[in-house]
Amino acid sequence: MTTQAFDQIFVTIKHWLVFHSPAVVQPAVSVLLSVLPLLVIFPSLFAVTTVLERKGLGRMQNRLGPNRVGPFGFLQPLADGVKALIKEDIVPIGADKLVHFLAPLLLVATAFLEYAVIPVGRNMVVADMDSALVFFFAAGAAMEVSVFMAGWGSRNKYSMLGAMRAVAQMISYEAPLILSSIAVVMIAGSLSTTTIVERQAGYWGVWPYHWYVFTPWGMAGFLLFMIAATAESNRSPFDLPEGESEIIAGYFTEYSGFKFALFFLGEYLGMFAISGLAVTLFLGGWAAPLSFLTFIPSWIWFFAKLMALISVFIWIRGTLPRLRMDQLMNFAWKFMLPMTLIVIFSAGIWRFMPSGIVRWVVCAVPIVLLYLLLGRALMGGRKLEKRTYRFAE
Repeated sequence: MTTQAFDQIFVTIKHWLVFHSPAVVQPAVSVLLSVLPLLVIFPSLFAVTTVLERKGLGRMQNRLGPNRVGPFGFLQPLADGVKALIKEDIVPIGADKLVHFLAPLLLVATAFLEYAVIPVGRNMVVADMDSALVFFFAAGAAMEVSVFMAGWGSRNKYSMLGAMRAVAQMISYEAPLILSSIAVVMIAGSLSTTTIVERQAGYWGVWPYHWYVFTPWGMAGFLLFMIAATAESNRSPFDLPEGESEIIAGYFTEYSGFKFALFFLGEYLGMFAISGLAVTLFLGGWAAPLSFLTFIPSWIWFFAKLMALISVFIWIRGTLPRLRMDQLMNFAWKFMLPMTLIVIFSAGIWRFMPSGIVRWVVCAVPIVLLYLLLGRALMGGRKLEKRTYRFAE
């Protein structure tokens, strides 16, 4: 089997199955074969990621992590799933039962919708539309509705406050998330995720010179995008909506059993989706990182980059403490938003300047200057001092 044939093996199998189906049901079979892999692969990736995260955090915190169920604890997600299925579903007497029921379903459904426009390999995207980015962010915005529904439907003041806090955070960080993507759209000249990946194709020697992350505006945009993505996914250190170490659990305080598991699943599916978008926008999508590695199938490279970003999320969770709410909001509006605007300005300069070292310098200078000015202003003249540890005699 040639390299290209192995790369397109799933596309070939799909076309073969559709071709050998009755003509009447061929459209339905094509849609089913496009959607079904996403419904299998990413929940399976969720199960694998949870056990790897728990074992990784265990290493960071000098403990073992899951090690009882199955070899090395790798069947722990299966045990957790069975436990969630058989636990009692408790709904408060005063809750709006319909809204309470629909909230976790809407969260998971909108997370799956985002995968429709993410190309997981060459010729491997469910919906190759011209306005793919608009669709992605529109589907992501529906998650805020589901979070609000969870708090409102619970008829619990603490749940409602947790939902309002979550919605405020998600709206605040959605602005820099979208604005950092606009720079890529300006350079690529398209809202299509497939076209954006194709614009980053090509190598300079062995180096993927056209990846947007290797430009001044692209590197800054990528870092801002990932910070905003961390907040959008409610991941540490921005996990204030959940606050798992607090007495209550935010907007899903009144959820138990499988409904609670659906919120957990939706959070991870959203993290996978937004990481996949970061790979598409800044890291060349399915392209190999070096020219001599192009013989490896494109879908392997996509998932390798995706897992690398997931590892960074896990690393951050085991490293940084949770922020206060005022720190979180100030960081979004006073630092992230101005930085994304200067990234757009820098991308505009990059678009109209000729190639060369001068373009790099001219585009990097405004980003660095604003970063230094904002950092000095937000520090408010405070100086970091060396911490002195005192121990009892």
